[in-house]
Amino acid sequence: MKIDTILLKNDVTLSFEVFPPKVTANYESVKEAAYGVAKRKPSYMSVTYGAGGSTGGNTLKLAKGIQEEYGVTTIAHLTCVGATKEGIRQALTQMREAGIENVLALRGDRPKDFEGDPFTEYRYASELVEDIQAFGGMCIGGACYPEGHVESENAQEDILNLKKKVDAGCAYLTTQMFFDNNIFYHFLCRVREAGIGVPVIPGIMPITRPSQLQSAVRLSGCNVPMRFRSIVDCFGKNPEAMQQAGIIYATDQIIDLIANGIKHIHVYSMNKPEVVKGIQESLCKII
Repeated sequence: MKIDTILLKNDVTLSFEVFPPKVTANYESVKEAAYGVAKRKPSYMSVTYGAGGSTGGNTLKLAKGIQEEYGVTTIAHLTCVGATKEGIRQALTQMREAGIENVLALRGDRPKDFEGDPFTEYRYASELVEDIQAFGGMCIGGACYPEGHVESENAQEDILNLKKKVDAGCAYLTTQMFFDNNIFYHFLCRVREAGIGVPVIPGIMPITRPSQLQSAVRLSGCNVPMRFRSIVDCFGKNPEAMQQAGIIYATDQIIDLIANGIKHIHVYSMNKPEVVKGIQESLCKII
């Protein structure tokens, strides 16, 4: 099923992201974790894609397996990093043959050890979206950044680039993580004022280790409310307490979103079925 069809339903949806192994030798252990998420029967799942296509084969294999084994609709990620037009056509053909009809088109981050220019044939996600749209038969999603993309000069430029992606064919958008829902609400207002009418799905990251928060801030520059910093400071040295606190904080964000009319939420699971279970059980009377 295509994601835009799922989003048209009047139900609240809760979806989860998983990632494939960086090396094939770890495939079985990563598959077990991802399948553990799939067993929880989320509304749909997305499977990430390594820089330069480093996990491309495993992305497709994992996405196909989740659909076939558990009947959960999946999205396969594609990035511009190191991508060629021919390589993208091949990847899309393989997806179609595997029964994958949902793609998340991303520019992707510049790899640390990549020699040369990683964005030779695709410099922007909008260009990738155009080619996927021309290929046909795919529901295309895109990413958006409530606090602005780290490489954008200002918020206005960021929104203009976002509109280019939507005009090129994105049927919905999923946000980068945020820890303050007011940031999302203000962003959504700006998006709608810019004439972008597609669904905007908030992305929630349950922080279960202090190192996760440090990475999130370093990579995205996202704001961390003092309330959440205090939680991490208090419970960060106790793994079990930190996991529970992280699940509760993420669940509180989700409840607030639903209470304010947001019907579709995407959770970055980090391949942790126990985190998915904790969130779902906390919402069992709400969703």
